[in-house]
Amino acid sequence: MSTFAAGEGTRTVLVVDDEPTARTALAARLKRLGYRVIEAGDGKAGLESLRRERPDLTILDWMMPEMDGPSFCEQVRQDPELLSSQILMMTSHDQPQQIAEGLARGADDFLSKAASKYEITARVQAGMRTATLIRRLEDVTEEIRRKQEVLERELLSAARYVESLLPAPGTPLRGVQMVHAYRPSLGLGGDLFNIVPWSEDVLTLYLLDASGHGVSSALRSASFSTFLRRENLLHHVGSSDPGAILTEANRQFPLTEDGNYFTIIFAKLDVRARTLSYATAGHNGALLHRRSGEVRWLARPNFPLGFDPSTTYLTEELPLRPGDRLYVLSDGLYEVPTSNGELWGQDRLEQTVHAFGHRSLSDVLSGTIEEAVRWQGHDHFPDDVALMGIELAEKAFS
Repeated sequence: MSTFAAGEGTRTVLVVDDEPTARTALAARLKRLGYRVIEAGDGKAGLESLRRERPDLTILDWMMPEMDGPSFCEQVRQDPELLSSQILMMTSHDQPQQIAEGLARGADDFLSKAASKYEITARVQAGMRTATLIRRLEDVTEEIRRKQEVLERELLSAARYVESLLPAPGTPLRGVQMVHAYRPSLGLGGDLFNIVPWSEDVLTLYLLDASGHGVSSALRSASFSTFLRRENLLHHVGSSDPGAILTEANRQFPLTEDGNYFTIIFAKLDVRARTLSYATAGHNGALLHRRSGEVRWLARPNFPLGFDPSTTYLTEELPLRPGDRLYVLSDGLYEVPTSNGELWGQDRLEQTVHAFGHRSLSDVLSGTIEEAVRWQGHDHFPDDVALMGIELAEKAFS
């Protein structure tokens, strides 16, 4: 942070002039005006004083040996630490082209050596006003930077907490493999997904998306994830039926005062019954890729959670076969635009999944995200990206 060289009420002026008489006379005038004055007899000494003292204003002679005024200005403007220094150049040159040269090389204003005491006072006061505004801006900028650092540390901590809620890849049930990928858009996202083991033959899973981004969305998702724990679902719903769970969640999580809401898919995989049951609330990001090559999107048009407390969400059920794969994803994956605004879209995502076929789940997930990155032309996703893949092996049904 910048600080004044003297007390808060005293402003400092650096006078750089190789003529002792002129320099002493100007310094005396400035002292009478109440300023603290530092003197330097040439450009190099003045530059050293500027770095050491950080005066509020530098009054600089144009013509000096070794380093003239314009060269002094160029040195100052090339130094990030001195860049914002206010420089008032004294000169007997009053031709427009000479003034233009001085301004182009870094001076902020000019003062004629023949100027009256009234003009000197006015020019110095104007320079001080500008210097004060600049230093206030520097102080505010530094304060913002410090707060930004604190916020980034808090976001990183919160992001780690959110990621700690995500499931560990592996084999949650015998013969069932799960892999996932997560790319929050701002370091902290509102997408959250998990697997909830229900019994030795039943696995439930969900992907929810809180509207918005950042801390608020992430905290709302984390709160919702608590409701979706097995013991809470048994208490509030009494079963693992996806439709009944979303119907109860719709009552528990109404729209916020700011109009924020959740979309979600909740699914139940029953390996003994060889079925996949699911319900959705405003969520379109799930597809079943069968071993035969058929790709089917799992979605039905309905409201997100919280819009209408009387809404009843229905459960759909599909038969499963060995080798089938379920992909559950957030819309941030397929709603990525090119520079001209064209979205990648569900069709291209489906084609990508189909093209990867039955390569490993990890390859399909990473390759699909790479295709989305290639489409938009950069790594930063405008919305959170969550993708979970589940594969059913033959032994899951034995």
